[in-house]
Amino acid sequence: MMETLYQLTNVAHAYGERQVLQIDTLDIRQGEILALVGPSGAGKSTLLRLLNFLETPTHGRIQFQNQASQPMPLHLRRRVTTVFQRPFLLNRSVSANVRYGLRLRGRRDHTHAVEKALEQVGLHEMARQPARTLSGGEAQRVALARALVIQPDVLLLDEPTANLDPQNVALIEKIITQLNQEQGTTLVLVTHNIFQARRLAQRAALLMNGRLIETAAANDFFHHPTQPQTAAFIRGDMVY
Repeated sequence: MMETLYQLTNVAHAYGERQVLQIDTLDIRQGEILALVGPSGAGKSTLLRLLNFLETPTHGRIQFQNQASQPMPLHLRRRVTTVFQRPFLLNRSVSANVRYGLRLRGRRDHTHAVEKALEQVGLHEMARQPARTLSGGEAQRVALARALVIQPDVLLLDEPTANLDPQNVALIEKIITQLNQEQGTTLVLVTHNIFQARRLAQRAALLMNGRLIETAAANDFFHHPTQPQTAAFIRGDMVY
């Protein structure tokens, strides 16, 4: 049985007077792919920011690798990284963008690691190309390589294939699957694409109005949901 990597207990988060997240309990298991689905404004991206320790919850506790200190120690925060829907790339070469995270960590022996990451995402031949000349799909793969090169324990993905062509979607999904299967990386995937969640996830969770409606193994979640809101969302009904 997989060990628990994250444990969220009575976690609430608000911006001013507006509460955007209220999760009674959520466990994320080491080595799994967990898909977070739900309508826009459900709190999915906010949850990712909490999981990456970019923000501290207004209330409640987030325990990571058996530690619950706030703020989380730097050496643990560095075990988690995020690939955002619209990646920000530095006005440098592709390889310099991938190398950036290693340099922040004081690593000098980065040449082989950068080359390997670029090979993983199919961009080795573009290493010297200016990053800002890339297509949307290529830029997203650079952002993914920048995450892979630091070998995180947890990779958080916020709509990583939104607005990409089918070829780039397939490439990124293949990378995600290999990363999980070959390196045991824990992945939390936010997606509006139900079919993508079915293809990739071992478990899935539905967020609506900041609340966790249902979490279950992917087969049960998509084929035998226990909550009517989940069934309606999967059918594509307007439940929000």
